[in-house]
Order: sequence, then C-alpha cells, then structure tokens
Amino acid sequence: MELNMMTTIKGSMMEDFFPAGWDLQKIEDCCATPPEHALDRMPHWHKEFRTEECADVASFNMQMGYEIAKQIKRTRDEGKKLALILSAGPMGMYHWAAYFLRDWNCNCDHVWGFNMDEWSDAEGNTLPGDCPGGFQNAMELAFYGPLGDLTIPKEQRNFATRDNLPTYPEKIQKIKDGGGELITIYGIGRCFHIAFWEPHFAADYANVEEWKKAPYRKGAKLHPMTIEQNSLISFRSRVTLIPARANTIGPGMFLNSDYCIGGVDGVVGRGMNWQGMTFFVTLKYGPDMWVPSSWMPTLPGKFFVVKELEGPLVPECN
Repeated sequence: MELNMMTTIKGSMMEDFFPAGWDLQKIEDCCATPPEHALDRMPHWHKEFRTEECADVASFNMQMGYEIAKQIKRTRDEGKKLALILSAGPMGMYHWAAYFLRDWNCNCDHVWGFNMDEWSDAEGNTLPGDCPGGFQNAMELAFYGPLGDLTIPKEQRNFATRDNLPTYPEKIQKIKDGGGELITIYGIGRCFHIAFWEPHFAADYANVEEWKKAPYRKGAKLHPMTIEQNSLISFRSRVTLIPARANTIGPGMFLNSDYCIGGVDGVVGRGMNWQGMTFFVTLKYGPDMWVPSSWMPTLPGKFFVVKELEGPLVPECN
C-alpha cells in the first residue's frame, strides 16, 4: 500500500485545505520529472519563453537583475515608455539591476513603476509607505533609492493602495497606447500565486475567460499557504505580524504583458527548499486558472531557476 497525500487525505484535516481545483495527482506527476528533463520545453510554452539555470541564489540575483536592467535600457534606447510591474519577492535582483543601470548611466525617467501588491485589511487599507515589511518600503530601499539620480521619478512610482490600485489599468493602457511596453517582474508563491492572485479566486469566476479579464482585487483573502510562506521568508517565523489580506493585481494585468521576467530561488540550505514543487508545476502543469503561475510560460519572457530546485524532489529528514 502506498502512503502519500492522495491516499490519506480523505477525512483528514487536509481534505478541504488545498484549493478545490487542484489536481493533486497531476501536481505529483509534475514533481516526479527527472532533473535531466526539468527544463525540457513543453507544448504550451510561448515560442519566446526561455528558461535560464542559475548555480546558486547569488547567481540568480545577478542574472535576473541583469535581465531587468537590459530591458529597461533597451526600451530607453528605442525611445519607448515602459510600464514595469514590480514584485516584492524575490528582491535580491534589484540590487544588480540598479548596479548595471548605474554602470551604463541609464536614466530611468522613461519608466513607470507599479508595485503588484501590498498587505491590507478587508477594505483595502494598506500599511504606511515607510513601514518595515511593507512592499512600498521594500521597493524604495531595494530599487528606487539605489538608482540615485537615475531613478524612476517619484510621480511615476505606483503602489497598490486602496485608491491607487484601481488606476493601474488606465495608466498602463495609456503607456501601451502611446507605443510603450508592459513588462512584469514576478516571483511565484508556495501555492502558485502571481502577485497575491491566489488559486482559490478561480471559484469566483464562471469560466477561464472571465478569470483572465480580472484586473485586481482589494482586501483579498490570502490562502494559509501564502501566510505560512511569508512567515518563513519575510517575518522570521512571526506569523502574528502578517495581515491575512492584501491588495493585488490580477490576470487582467499580468497576462497583458509584452514580456515577463521571473523565477524561483527558494533554497534554504541543508538540502531544504520551499519552491521545488512551485518550479515544476509552473513549467509542466499547463495553463489552468486554479494554478495562476501555470500561465507564465504562455507569455514571452525569461524564467530563472536555481539549479538545486530542479530536483530530484525526494524525501530527506532534516
């Protein structure tokens, strides 16, 4: 008899825990991919979607940061405006993006920044902009500040507050209508979210076409897996500090991107990681509204992965 989640979930406390639309056996099949086939192209990938392996987290930060800087410089050289949707996790790549842009003396006044999400209460009220743990503060410290005199002008920095988030679609569309581009920088959550667009939101839409049009949510309910992930990576285990809700962009924005730059760097050390499953499901599952990150390979862009996450994903007691 095989003992795993699928054979023991019935009647357990996990039975109603995972999002209803998840196919656990399909997730398991993705995770069982041998390491030598981890980066094999899949039929559903966009022809301009590419993967790039990184030796370790330090390499990940530099390689992803270079790609961000390269796209910012390219659009400036081409005389285009750029709407840049910005993730607050991972963060290490912004140090290198700023480093390369300073080295190239590339002014970023052609860029409009849009933070993709922010912690909130049920009404969409957010933390003060300078609050530790808040994403506005994180972006100011990690990217806007280090750019110095070359930085994105303050009036072109957008944060996902209750009043400003609803203005994102019009602002971005105006840039695109003027010949500009939309590039999304993203990480991926433990439960496969992009921004804080959680998998269980799918239950609120009649079909995938309606889901794909959704532009944003205010005061959205976060999945427990997201809370636990953030307690580990951002709050030093202190779960009581984490808001249970957030404002977030939706697929109506990130699926409208001209190019995307994202990846997974979630290695912890001693053989432990929290993003191996995330990596395999994102690339192998196929587009499904219950798995938001599964759509990213259907868009043009570059996806970075720390080699250790390519498996094999086999048990080891730590």
